[in-house]
Amino acid sequence: MSDALMIQGTVAVLMGGPGSEREVSLASGKAVAKALRDGGVEVVEVDVKGPEFELPVGCVLAFNLIHGTFGEDGDLQAELEKRGIPYTGAGRESSRIAFDKHLAKEKFVAAGVPTPASETVNIARGERPGMALPYVVKSPCQGSSVGVYIVKTPEQAEAAFADVSQYGDLALVEAFVTGRELTVGIFDDAALPVVEIVPPDGVYDMASKYPWLSGAQGSQYFCPAALDEATTLRVQAAALAAHRALGVEIYSRVDVLLDGDGEPFVLEANTIPGMTETSLLPKSAAAAGLDFGTLCLRIGERSLALGARC
Repeated sequence: MSDALMIQGTVAVLMGGPGSEREVSLASGKAVAKALRDGGVEVVEVDVKGPEFELPVGCVLAFNLIHGTFGEDGDLQAELEKRGIPYTGAGRESSRIAFDKHLAKEKFVAAGVPTPASETVNIARGERPGMALPYVVKSPCQGSSVGVYIVKTPEQAEAAFADVSQYGDLALVEAFVTGRELTVGIFDDAALPVVEIVPPDGVYDMASKYPWLSGAQGSQYFCPAALDEATTLRVQAAALAAHRALGVEIYSRVDVLLDGDGEPFVLEANTIPGMTETSLLPKSAAAAGLDFGTLCLRIGERSLALGARC
């Protein structure tokens, strides 16, 4: 696998980005760059802060590790397509849809993917949801739990809508589903082993995801999750259906809640999930016998096979 990449030239590992997940992206980029180099690939690390980034001479593949804005929203993909450079992962259109929680929800519902009931409200017009409390308020185009609030009182609702309004006029409001936090890696159109997430205070937020950024207590992760076979297959099937409904290429990581009756509810699909050796997609891949270095190489290999998507 690494020989094929080496023969064709240099891989540019794109990291950083202008969004709120910049530090996480830099960590992913450094980890993947090391893994590729260890596999014999010629790598150049590129800190991307906007559309004016420079690629190395002889670049044959851009390995996209930019989480959130200008990485997962389709804009970077459009720029690379304009330049005729092949890139890893989801394409321009599937990225745009998956990143926008409103559009993703529409795709899930149309495809029959189990997902919490929802409403879209226009905050700027003073709209409020018709569903009863409790519910979850989400900014439509943010990642890593940024702009996500569990709302149980009218006072919390107003505070949540006020905060989400800084990201735009619209908010996605979802029915509050209690249950176990799960995530499923998808690679090459197959579901990997399920990971269970156990946050320290029951809420999986930015602090408990990335304790090295905040100093907070981190979450615990169990892979494979302690589920019976039938439940595991249901969760994996729901995650794979979500991945396919969005048309995502190569790989993703799908977040799922498992309610008390053992029914899965898909929350979202992450098209550029964390990619350090301890991140959740690599954990899931490792449980399937795919070590971190091989996973990175195979993502590059599958993406190169797609070629430039112009």
